[in-house]
Parts: sequence; structure tokens; C-alpha cells
Amino acid sequence: MATIEVKNLSKSYEYYKKERGLFGSFKSFLFREKLYAEAVKEISFSINEGELVGFLGPNGAGKTTTLKMLSGILYPTAGEVKVLGFTPSKREKAYQKQFALVMGQKNQLLRDLPAIETFVLNKEIYEMPDDEFKRNLDELIELFEIKDILDIQVRKLSLGQRMKCELVAALLHKPKVLFLDEPTIGLDVVAQKKIRDFIKKYNQEKKTAIILTSHYMEDIRELCRRVIIINLGKIIYDGNLEDLIRKYAPHKVLTVTFNEGGASREQIEKYGEIAEYNPYGCVIKTPRSEAKNTAVALLSSDLPVDDILIDEVEIDDVVRQIFNR
Repeated sequence: MATIEVKNLSKSYEYYKKERGLFGSFKSFLFREKLYAEAVKEISFSINEGELVGFLGPNGAGKTTTLKMLSGILYPTAGEVKVLGFTPSKREKAYQKQFALVMGQKNQLLRDLPAIETFVLNKEIYEMPDDEFKRNLDELIELFEIKDILDIQVRKLSLGQRMKCELVAALLHKPKVLFLDEPTIGLDVVAQKKIRDFIKKYNQEKKTAIILTSHYMEDIRELCRRVIIINLGKIIYDGNLEDLIRKYAPHKVLTVTFNEGGASREQIEKYGEIAEYNPYGCVIKTPRSEAKNTAVALLSSDLPVDDILIDEVEIDDVVRQIFNR
């Protein structure tokens, strides 16, 4: 049985249309046209125990709305959701003790109190025995290296420190399912890597099912083998990340560096499409099957080649191409 099972899930919001100006305001008192916005449209997917799945999409695609329905914050308009065998919208206590939702743009920590106060509060909320609480807390404190900031008011912490504490608060009760909505937003590259390393380690050790949304493609590349892409409320791709790259990026990228003297654009053009160029280096797009042959041809040529690096197309470019389609 899948840990998360979603079938034909939909969520729509009703709102009222208002005409412009003062007359429009008066008119709305007598008559208001009701409209509906579909945030999520009949999506279906399943996630097994231990899977770490990237949930991608542009702003307004329906990612956060979906996570809120999976966690029971929002009621679906239609469709069925099962997480660990529970229906999230029923908000059963037994279910609430087994999942955690971390939103990078929302705080669960009490801003005017030290983080340790929120940890103790969560202990009571989740009815954790003292020994279990202490054991889990000590493990997370050591893992995130936050021992020195536990007694500092949350509002005085840096964004990276606060995000670490947010994760500790969410993971104290050892959830079996973890929803991460932009957990590295606004963090510097060092803090992002630490958060990613932790998520990867936690997933491997605890076999927790994790859904991760992020606009940082490095998060997805480092953590997720499978991605679900949603746009305008509908799933447009669900599968392996590598297959996604192969399908939507039929070429590879060669980064070529030249020795002193360089090379002209005319000398390079015959080896493939030039994406970037200067006399001492260039980026060439070449068909995936021809990448190695092109590299050999460059090395065998009269050009002053110093180094060649063969890379996949950036995931950002692949996803952007999908959205544009």
C-alpha cells in the first residue's frame, strides 16, 4: 500500500467579480457575479515509503494548495486523498502525530521566545514521553549544530538559523511523512547545502516519505530521483528526473576552454550550436549522441583547446522549456 495515495484531487475557490469605480462598488451591494478559480484540477499520484519526490511548478501552479490538502489544512472540493491510510481532511489526532509540514515562508516558531520554548510546546502537543523527547532533541541539535542558539529569541536569529530550528520543531516527533514547501528559500548557498544534506540523510535513515517543493533546482537535482511537475493545477509530468532531462533536452553542453591565442567563432561553428562565446572559451550545444564525438573532434583539431567539460543541460532550462510549451 502506498504511503500517499491521491485520486482525482481538485480544489476550487469561489470569489466575486467587482466592477471598477464607485458605481461598481454600489452595484456589488445588489448583485455580485460569483466565479470559481480552480487551483488544483483532478490530479492523481502515489508515493511509497521512503520516496523523496520533487514537486515542481511555477508560482500559482497549485503546489502549496496540494500540500495543504495532504496535511488536512484545506478540504478538497473533489477527489480522494489517503496518507498512511488516513483521510487528512478528517484531522484525526492519530494522523496529525505522523506527519509534518514545513513552509519556508511561514513560521511555526514563537518569534518572541527562544526556539527551545517551541520545542517544549511541541513535546506537549504530540504527547511525547520525556525520554523520547530528550533523545530526539539531542540528536537533532547535534545534527544541525544549534546548541548555542537554543536560548536566543527567534526574531534575533538569522534566516538560516531559524530554518534549522523550524526543521527541528517539525521533526521532533519523528514523522513518517514530511511535506517541505520551499525549505531553503532565502538561504545562502552554505545553509542550503546543510539543509539538503540533512534532508537526504533523514530520508535514507528514517525511510520517511517526503514531498519537496523548491524553486532552487539544485535542491531537486541533489535530492530527488522522481519529479512531479504541475502547471495550472494539472500534472504535466510524473517520472524519473533523468528521463525528464533526456526527453526535453536532446542535446548536451560542451564547455570548451582555449589556450593563449584563442579561437574565432567561425572556427567553432562547425562543431555545433554556439550558446556562449568569447575568444578564450565557449559553450557548444550538440546532440546527445554526438557529444563524445564532438569532444574528440575538437581535441583532434588545430584549435588551441585546453580543456573540455561535457555536461547535461541545466534543470532550470528544461523545466522552463516545459512551462513555455
